[in-house]
Amino acid sequence: MDAVARRPVAWAGAVALWAEAVGTALLNWFLGLAVDEQDMSLAGLDPHTMTVSTWIAGAVFGLYLALCGLVLARVAVRDRGPGSFGKILLISAAVVHALLGAFAIGLVGWLAFVSLMVVLGLIVLTLVAYDRPFSPCAPSPTSP
Repeated sequence: MDAVARRPVAWAGAVALWAEAVGTALLNWFLGLAVDEQDMSLAGLDPHTMTVSTWIAGAVFGLYLALCGLVLARVAVRDRGPGSFGKILLISAAVVHALLGAFAIGLVGWLAFVSLMVVLGLIVLTLVAYDRPFSPCAPSPTSP
């Protein structure tokens, strides 16, 4: 993939991860409010503890996804691959999206699966596109 095509992929992945981070945080906020308003309990747990736990989990996962989006945005701005920490972070995000996609088919539906796979594809394509440094003057491996 040439340099012209790989930067927009990284930007699209960053925007998708930021949107997913906001959506995840808002969804967990709403679920926490629902548990708190209905005074629900699970196996004798305190409902307020469940509410706060849901909010904390949403904030942590939202920050994780936002950090992954920040790594992709940095890759797009610099037009260089991520460092070791960035690669590990993006690979973990790809694994999370693959697992969530597998569960989403049965629990949520095909639209959630497709959206998770699109984000997974953007992450993996960015990682593969920046695997080797781009050099426009270097001969291609197939040229004589």
